[in-house]
Amino acid sequence: MNRDLRGGLKRAAAGAEWARLRGERQAKALLRAAGREPEPTPWVRAVTLGAGTGLAAGMTLTAVASAIAGYFARVVVTPVKERVEDLEILAVVHGPDGDEVILPATDETVVDGVYGLYFHGGKSFARIGSITSFTPRDGTLARRVEAVHGGDLRTAVRGWWSSVPYLTPQEAGYEYDDVILDLPGGPAPAWYVPASDPQAPLAGRGIWAIMVHGRGGLRTEGIKALPAAAELGIDSLLISYRNDGEAPAAPDGKYGLGVTEWEDVEAAIRYALEHGAREVVLFGWSMGGAICLQVADRSPLAIHIAGQVLTGPVIDWIDVLAYQARALKIPDPIGRLTRWFISNRAGRRVTGLASPVDLKVLNWIDRADQLHVRTLILHSIDDDVVPYGPSRELAQRNSLVHFVPFNRAKHVKEWNYDPRRWERSVIRWVQDLFDRPQPGQRPEGSDLASDRD
Repeated sequence: MNRDLRGGLKRAAAGAEWARLRGERQAKALLRAAGREPEPTPWVRAVTLGAGTGLAAGMTLTAVASAIAGYFARVVVTPVKERVEDLEILAVVHGPDGDEVILPATDETVVDGVYGLYFHGGKSFARIGSITSFTPRDGTLARRVEAVHGGDLRTAVRGWWSSVPYLTPQEAGYEYDDVILDLPGGPAPAWYVPASDPQAPLAGRGIWAIMVHGRGGLRTEGIKALPAAAELGIDSLLISYRNDGEAPAAPDGKYGLGVTEWEDVEAAIRYALEHGAREVVLFGWSMGGAICLQVADRSPLAIHIAGQVLTGPVIDWIDVLAYQARALKIPDPIGRLTRWFISNRAGRRVTGLASPVDLKVLNWIDRADQLHVRTLILHSIDDDVVPYGPSRELAQRNSLVHFVPFNRAKHVKEWNYDPRRWERSVIRWVQDLFDRPQPGQRPEGSDLASDRD
């Protein structure tokens, strides 16, 4: 999940209030735009009673709620085509150590670390570093500009903030090869980054890291894990998958929230095994975490998965959708209807999904005892996109899962906020994974809990 999903859900919530206040004429237009269709269950038939009479003048607010739930459901499963430039770029000035960009002080820009700033419609990119000054009276701050690619930041007026700090592995200092994966939907690009230090602790053991980005993201997200992989001495494969704009789209053009995308990661594992890997460690961010969990659960190749490193993962989509509905003040019945549209066959006419998404299969709190792969979860407790609660609870319910909380990092920016701590946690855990692979065991003296804030 990402901020574009939040924006879409906000528009859905605003639409519900707008329809309530504006009344019958606007509600009819909203229903037509949402493409509402009658459904077979008695309650939903009651909700959409006006369908057979051409949206009669007596349409109820409940029908409007159905339209909003349908829109909400479509937003969740529909890939983002265009990103919203929602961050104002106020100025670029010359500071003592080079250029600095002046930005509004938002919940994200005030957090220290290294980030990306896309501008000029995503055609240009800047790597933004530490905060150099803060002006509370004006609500602005200055941050160091570390690099600019593809445009002139001085001419930009708006952009969007990103957890991606580099556009290629080479920019981060790593040599790589462009490779092609044979996915079920067709060929897809990936980056292969070989291990370069023969003295690293896991070098020469045939261990590959497979990096799986989140919803609306790209394989660039996995670049953040390359320093840890290099220090461990393991090869890395940064993949694209269906609907991300690089790999072929799914036949229905919709997200499966993990229940379809896992087949693409399985293809990546197969590629790794065919090119020298003996074991793999899956790295997943946000929805990429949900995908990794499905691979470990469903794939015959799961016997080669030694462990998983998940950052800000979706552990339970039901919880995420309910949380977002509450945050946006969407009434609970609309939230429940949204989940019904996504997970039932009749909802396909609303969502456009070729097959419904089984949200229960994606609920790893209820399925905690079915997770049989050792897993490290790193998750910020202030994540306002994917709440951290299920990550913590899964670790409490399953001894194979270790949870490392972060503070102030927001969503999937744990590395950005504190790269040394993220890397230290991952390196220790992965070394332990291969030194003591038995469930629930750690080397003497190991204390991962010391990495807690």
